Amino acid sequence: MSIFDLSGRVAVITGGNGGIGLGIAQALNTAGCNVSIWGRNAEKNKAAAATMAAGPGKVDTRICDVSDAASVQDAMKATLDTFGRVDGCFANAGIGGGGRRAFIDRTEEEWRTMFATNLDGVFHVFQAAARHMTERAEAGDAFGRLVATSSLASLFGTARNEHYAGTKAAINALVRALGVELARHGVTANAILPGWIKSEMTAGIMANEKFVANVMPRIPVRRFGEPSDFGGIAVYLMSNASSYHTTDCFVIDGGYTAF
Repeated sequence: MSIFDLSGRVAVITGGNGGIGLGIAQALNTAGCNVSIWGRNAEKNKAAAATMAAGPGKVDTRICDVSDAASVQDAMKATLDTFGRVDGCFANAGIGGGGRRAFIDRTEEEWRTMFATNLDGVFHVFQAAARHMTERAEAGDAFGRLVATSSLASLFGTARNEHYAGTKAAINALVRALGVELARHGVTANAILPGWIKSEMTAGIMANEKFVANVMPRIPVRRFGEPSDFGGIAVYLMSNASSYHTTDCFVIDGGYTAF
């Protein structure tokens, strides 16, 4: 049971139908938060909602392509029609490295696709949420939480995934700028950066004996994180206590730190 009671709050989670996003959705729901999951896959959305059917918070799902501004606007309108407000927005949708070819061999299409999926989605979703939150603030209801999941690659770089690292670094910069711009409206902006997390995505990597022997010893983590680690931070960031943290990056490595 969370020490933070989020009853009555409403959070939007993009890419919230699997992995880290689902862990965030479940944790918020357990704390009493109403959750609207936005994803492209209707069946995955439905399955995610079913896992939280017995939770204290209501769960709503929306078909949404976060890289398309019109789709995001439609999803936001539908969510507001259902819940009346949005208090938090967790931008989790995106894609990974997209191959291991060198930077000088990348195509224009690869570059644009990576930016459209990782960065444009955060821009569209955060802009829609921020407009709603600032309008509420002007009406005397100043509260809003913007949270993006980024990547350690945005801090340390990554060989042959440089365009991926570039998009994630841009997200961090956007978060820091929004934290300054929106503070007067009572809106905070933060980023969560995953380290090594136990998930379906990492299961295949850990089955590679050479990787485990040669690479893992060089990765500075205390332990493998769990999706629930993200959930705990998400609940904190949706609470009133998180007003002390804005523009921070929360780095998960089996615990979490902020800087």
